[in-house]
Amino acid sequence: MMRRPDKRVLVGAGIGAVLLFCVLLLNFSLSAKRELKSLRERQKELAVVGEEVKQLRERVARVEGKTSVTPVRGILQAVDEVFRPLGLKQKIKSVKQTGTREVGEMMEEEAEIRVEKLDMNEMVNLFYRIENAPLLLSLRKSSVKTSFDSAARLDVTLTLALIRPK
Repeated sequence: MMRRPDKRVLVGAGIGAVLLFCVLLLNFSLSAKRELKSLRERQKELAVVGEEVKQLRERVARVEGKTSVTPVRGILQAVDEVFRPLGLKQKIKSVKQTGTREVGEMMEEEAEIRVEKLDMNEMVNLFYRIENAPLLLSLRKSSVKTSFDSAARLDVTLTLALIRPK
């Protein structure tokens, strides 16, 4: 004859099964929390990288826009494009080309420009115009000194570089 299992054995086995199930559930829960934490950290990293990529795309688009908007033959024409709208062309003392060099697929032309007797507002407008010109201009060096004639006037020496496609 077959023996019936004792109730105590069945209860013990049931409790053991429930405990085993709880341990497995706890283990699964902890591993899911660890994975969630690592995924959130990764999401933060990717968000930062995504923002950097967005900023780089905007900068590239701005540079590409500047190189294609205004066809300029050289640094002298670029200086004319910047100074003429400001009415500062008559205040230019000298423009000296200092050199041309190749940078990858681009040509870079440099010039030293001396401008005399600017007031502070004209100087700020000049720097703003250089920064926001539809050309790819790079301000390499600038020197500001008070004018010999008047302390309110400034003599500005700039080294500008025009970067354009070959």
